[in-house]
Amino acid sequence: MGETRARTIGAAERRARLGVRHRLARGARAGSAEEVAGSLVALHGTDPASVFLAVGARLTEKVGPVADVERALYEDRSLVRMHGMRHTVFVFPSALAPAVQASTTGPAAVRERTTLLKHLADGSTFDAEWLAETERLVLAELAVRGEATGTELGGAVPRLRSTYVYGKGTRQEGVQSVASRVLRVLGMEGRIVRGRPQGTWTSSRFRWAPAVPHSASDSVLDPAEARAELIRGWLGACGPATEADLKWWTGWKVTDVRGALAAVGAVPVTLDEGTGYVLPDDLDPVTDRDPGPWAALLPALDPTPMGWQARDWYLDPEHRAALYDRSGNIGPTVWWDGRIVGGWAQRPDGEIVHRLLTDVGAAAERAIGAETERLAGWIGGGVGGGVGVGSPSDSGSPSDSGAEAGSDSGAGGVRVTPRFRTPLERELSG
Repeated sequence: MGETRARTIGAAERRARLGVRHRLARGARAGSAEEVAGSLVALHGTDPASVFLAVGARLTEKVGPVADVERALYEDRSLVRMHGMRHTVFVFPSALAPAVQASTTGPAAVRERTTLLKHLADGSTFDAEWLAETERLVLAELAVRGEATGTELGGAVPRLRSTYVYGKGTRQEGVQSVASRVLRVLGMEGRIVRGRPQGTWTSSRFRWAPAVPHSASDSVLDPAEARAELIRGWLGACGPATEADLKWWTGWKVTDVRGALAAVGAVPVTLDEGTGYVLPDDLDPVTDRDPGPWAALLPALDPTPMGWQARDWYLDPEHRAALYDRSGNIGPTVWWDGRIVGGWAQRPDGEIVHRLLTDVGAAAERAIGAETERLAGWIGGGVGGGVGVGSPSDSGSPSDSGAEAGSDSGAGGVRVTPRFRTPLERELSG
């Protein structure tokens, strides 16, 4: 008997899967921040506003994202902000945190602590004993306070205000704060967590709080089992994906990726990019129009456009330069039926504007306009109606959508500027 031929999953079917599984199709939207995070596995947290915007794009009309995300992060703690893949801060479902810690963050924390001790030894008189005592004092202070900013902790624990010389004798030589590195290490080790920020939900000036302890069984999760758990969740949300996609997303060694794929029984399928993988119970066909056409405005660093290394099946390569920065970080995007078709931004006066980079037709333009109004309704910005097609250099062209009038409700009229600026976002926001 001949070998069984791998099933082919084309780009149209992948886009249909994306619409439903990433809660972007209108009938697939979620009722809570926890449902969104559970469906996506991880929300990029490097830019605090992106977490709220990513959830808001996927919630039903009846749910307000700001209050819902703050409840989940700071009251129920059903979501947790922590370092994850590629040394990046993410927001994860709390139930998945032990697997992330054991598979990814824990090993990185070991390297981070080793590096810190080396730098302290090279640039100061501080040693491992001094660092351990400093950490003990920080944890004791947080246990009393409940939560505190780095500045407040520095006032209570003077050791944190110490500095040391980083990269002594090299071109990178400079003065480094002990506080920032110590708090980073404690956070990566899962001993403290980022709490409610100072200011609005767009602020990155977080308070620190003691971590909620996991069960004894979770705390000793085997790294291989943890990698399998993380890959199982990710393939359920983002499969099919190639081995290169998985290696890029996790930041793991290729041997660890292959081991996790084998552990979950991943099945190879044929993609335009080559061999991809899905979970063994995820081979049933999905029709290319299954969720129906949908529109979405997604924020910078949204987990959907940042989910795969190979992106041609949802992004025209000609539009990459306009929508990504030089480090590969994506800016705010406009989506139509599983494809990126443009970008959006918020101007200094609060107005939400967008530009389409491809012709999508009148029905799509109306749907995108409705999503722009929905975003403006809770972010507190104005929005207009006309849309068109343009390029990043077509400044002031009819492809810009925006108007002066708008709502000042929901998020209280805050201004959102992505941490990583991209060419089209810069142009539109200006």
